[in-house]
Amino acid sequence: MKWLICSLMVLFLVAPAFAGEDPYIAIVGKDSLATTFYYSPKHLQFVYDETVFGIPTTGELFRSQTPAIQPEICDLNGKGSGSLGISPPFTFQGNPNARTTAGNAGIYEWFIRLPKKPSGEINLVFECGVIKPNTFADKGFAAIELCAAETGERVAPGFCTRQAVYPGTNPVVSTALPKITAIALPGPYNAFTPFYLTAFRNPGSYGTDNALLDGDIDVTTPTGGVSFQLLDGSIGARVLLKSCLDKVVVAKLPVAGQVNAGNPPLPPGLTLPTSGITNVEADLMDGDLIYVRMTIPRQNTVDVYFQTQSLSLDGVGESPF
Repeated sequence: MKWLICSLMVLFLVAPAFAGEDPYIAIVGKDSLATTFYYSPKHLQFVYDETVFGIPTTGELFRSQTPAIQPEICDLNGKGSGSLGISPPFTFQGNPNARTTAGNAGIYEWFIRLPKKPSGEINLVFECGVIKPNTFADKGFAAIELCAAETGERVAPGFCTRQAVYPGTNPVVSTALPKITAIALPGPYNAFTPFYLTAFRNPGSYGTDNALLDGDIDVTTPTGGVSFQLLDGSIGARVLLKSCLDKVVVAKLPVAGQVNAGNPPLPPGLTLPTSGITNVEADLMDGDLIYVRMTIPRQNTVDVYFQTQSLSLDGVGESPF
């Protein structure tokens, strides 16, 4: 009898370890409707109809400062009209894009619900089209093979030319890089004051630099040993994006009661469903909403294309069943 009781106690103690944890990929809208052009069969195994889990898709959206009327330039088989194939109507795989051209500022925003309670870090996965200035107007869908670019690229005078870089010169125009803002908002099964997500510097030490988490260190200065970056749209939250390839920002799993690096003012134009913003994290639940803003500065040197599925939330979460 004692053996049976001990066995049952051990079973109850380790039961949480047997709770299912599996990958998830979340996008704007119903995740199971992810466009196959952007996700491989391997990835599509981990997109779900989250409404089956009791997660609504209300509140999820993509919006941009410019209209989403541009083609998907990452589709090499896309076609346009006219003698040069650069005029609408276009036929292409993927979704219509919104464009920010070189020398102009732009804003892109995504609201995405977590389909599962996250049990690990949350990857913000970006994928967009980036080409040298005004090259689609000349090369059409061939521009991505001839004039692909990266944000912050030093573009030389002339058509489709990258500027040579010599020792002592930063190959990246840092002031031209997009900046990331990410905020957690409560969903139907949770209640907390919104807070900014914190990213691990990657590569980095993945340490526990409490000095940064409590705001004692300037988060815009990547000094030695600093592991974290508040995703607050500041100059320390810049990212470099390469054309048609994934860029991953690893957001630390929020922990209830953890004080992060701050709660700066909200981005212009953002109205939260709850009042205020805090620098104290909360545990996230399935259904919570993640708001992400990509801000393109006026110093931008290239043409950038984003669409509704240019951002996904990828991670490992607790199975609802």
